[in-house]
Amino acid sequence: MWSLLLTATFMVCFAPSCQQFPRRCATREALLSKECCPSWDGDGSPCGASSGRGFCRDVEEPTQPDGPQYPFSGVDDREKWPLVFYNRTCHCAGNYMGYNCADCKFGFFGANCNERRESVRRNIFHLSRAEMSRYISYLNLAKNTMSTDYVVVTGTYQEMENGSNPLFANVSMYDVFVWMHYYVSRNALLGGPGNVWTNVDFAHWAPGFLPWHRLYLLHWENDIRKLTGDMSFVIPYWDWRDSSGCDVCTDELMGDHSTGDPNLLSPGSVFSSWKVICSQASAYNDRGVLCDASQEGPLRRNPGNHNRNVVSRLPTSAEVEFTLGLRDYDTGPMDRTSNMSFRNTMEGFGDPQTGLGNSSRMGMHAAIHVFMNGTMSSVQGSANDPIFLLHHAYIDSLYEQWLRTHRPSPSQYPDSGAPIGHNGEYNMVPFLPLHKNREFFLSSKELGYEYSSLLDTNQQLVESMTPHMEKLQEVWPWLLFVGLLGAAVAVLMSVAVTAMRRCYKGLGKERSLFPLPEREPLISAYGMEEEAAIHKSYQTAI
Repeated sequence: MWSLLLTATFMVCFAPSCQQFPRRCATREALLSKECCPSWDGDGSPCGASSGRGFCRDVEEPTQPDGPQYPFSGVDDREKWPLVFYNRTCHCAGNYMGYNCADCKFGFFGANCNERRESVRRNIFHLSRAEMSRYISYLNLAKNTMSTDYVVVTGTYQEMENGSNPLFANVSMYDVFVWMHYYVSRNALLGGPGNVWTNVDFAHWAPGFLPWHRLYLLHWENDIRKLTGDMSFVIPYWDWRDSSGCDVCTDELMGDHSTGDPNLLSPGSVFSSWKVICSQASAYNDRGVLCDASQEGPLRRNPGNHNRNVVSRLPTSAEVEFTLGLRDYDTGPMDRTSNMSFRNTMEGFGDPQTGLGNSSRMGMHAAIHVFMNGTMSSVQGSANDPIFLLHHAYIDSLYEQWLRTHRPSPSQYPDSGAPIGHNGEYNMVPFLPLHKNREFFLSSKELGYEYSSLLDTNQQLVESMTPHMEKLQEVWPWLLFVGLLGAAVAVLMSVAVTAMRRCYKGLGKERSLFPLPEREPLISAYGMEEEAAIHKSYQTAI
């Protein structure tokens, strides 16, 4: 394992990645020129243009009108992403992808990105012990490896004096993703302490919720592969239907609770040493600032000890089936008030028994966040908790199941009128390279991955047997030993019985010379009659 970690740590220095604010675009020169078209190391040309991988081009500005939920214009850096920071970025050709076209599109591998492969995301409880251990070690490696490719922004473009004074911070690879989830869901800063607009979120409360998180997981999965060199890595999922508690909250997996403080994790879990970032939304709002990516204390979690008036229990199988049965992807104003909306009900703001929006109780996706009662319960800081990945992988599997069941046309995803950031052609915040919402309103199979829960019955059975086969492999030498020992004992017993019979026959001949008095018969004539009567009565009764 240590050799694996050392190899992965070495590889990170050379692994390009796929999220926002590439280090090579976080300079004064790049911000002032408003161009993010780094060279590809393979040929030294911007976007690998000399090798036909891509080219630098103008960003297309979204033109369709947004919904009325956000009544401002020109006050937030995320509006018309990424035009506040860059108006020219790499546009990759063929199967190439990345901020400098150095990567392959999802589902493609190889030096020329022409090897098509499909990965299978599996139930975490179907992983072998070795696979579970490897997954935990990869998470911890990502948390403790500084990102060499990316930095996170700590000030607004205005505070950067329109790019002449860059404000960025170094964070770990894992925390790049924590920051991304914070940044996309943070409140809009309108200027000055406490002056914020809370009714805005570029990845939640609207149609883009499911496509955005699908892309987020794909990039996270991709970066772990490049960090570790393990191209077979996939994110597992946690099927929480009908659970009475957090069954992934063990020290072998996501961490048990501490006996000293139930709000903290057990010292036996590697995650007990993790420090969170960007988890204090109200403090940032009070000061009118962005998260500065500094450490803010340990992970907190106390599952089940939450406000029961908000979430009474974890979602049931019946509620999942009701939600999957809703035919319309989104409806009405396409926000938290939407009725009979698959997206809104899956997100947790529609009642999973009636489909009515703006529910007084949270269900489905939101219910798990509230149930965890800690870091996960804050929208902006929730990605600090590694349970976030397992949870959203399962939400994505349900999204995939809905897509395969209803086969919606691309037109079901709205072109206009959705809350800001959620129209079909809007570039998802804060990704570079650029991705549009509608591009991820399609089956996971087109993006190179599958879910074990959606395989046919025989394949599911084989997949679920993996941990049992591992246990069998661990104990088979002992079973073989016990079997051989049993056979030896049986042989010895057979020999002993044979010897005793021979001995008994010899004794019988001797006993015939000295006959003993006859004893009372074991079965008398009366006893035989009584047994026959009883037997007859059972037959009659039957």
